[in-house]
Amino acid sequence: MKNVAIVGDGGHGKVIRELINARSDTRLAAVLDDKFKTFEGGKEWYTGPPEAVTELRRLIPDVLFLIAVGKNSVRKQLAERLGLRKDDFITLIHPSAIVSKSAVIGEGTVIMAGAIIQADARIGAHCIINTGAVAEHENQISDYVHLSPRVTLSGAVSVQEGAHVGTGASVIPQITIGAWSIVGAGSAVIRPIPDRVTAAGAPARIISSIQTSNKG
Repeated sequence: MKNVAIVGDGGHGKVIRELINARSDTRLAAVLDDKFKTFEGGKEWYTGPPEAVTELRRLIPDVLFLIAVGKNSVRKQLAERLGLRKDDFITLIHPSAIVSKSAVIGEGTVIMAGAIIQADARIGAHCIINTGAVAEHENQISDYVHLSPRVTLSGAVSVQEGAHVGTGASVIPQITIGAWSIVGAGSAVIRPIPDRVTAAGAPARIISSIQTSNKG
């Protein structure tokens, strides 16, 4: 049984708790979030701020971590803030997901219920492949990407670091979505999307630039 500590206690964290409970080989050991000011034990798991990582590891030496925050830039900031090794993070796949044996999935990534990852897809670290999303053959998905529920990426699509593809969006084959860009819900992407823009519509068009830095 693997002991898992999640970092983040919002809505996405609740879904991750259920994912942990849905697996037969994982149990929730701790929930860490800035809203917890002190580290303490509860009836079922420990709670505390993210800085309680060191203390938690003294109590549970084999604990593995997962950043349970939906916003990509915050996930990256927390990964850097925690200062953990790659091997300290767990990759979680829901029992109902379908993942090709030839796919590669990075540390700290979650594959949610009903998601499908096809042959030779490459998924980076700390990604969210959300409920029912499809990453087709030879997709290249970089770190800190979020594919929202029911997203469909056709074959050989490339999604660069920190990009967020909104609910129900679809992308035709061999398209690149740039780093830290946002694709709006329900969009149909038929042309490449550059870095740090918001695109939406069918077909998707650039509607604004993203000026804020995501440390990426």
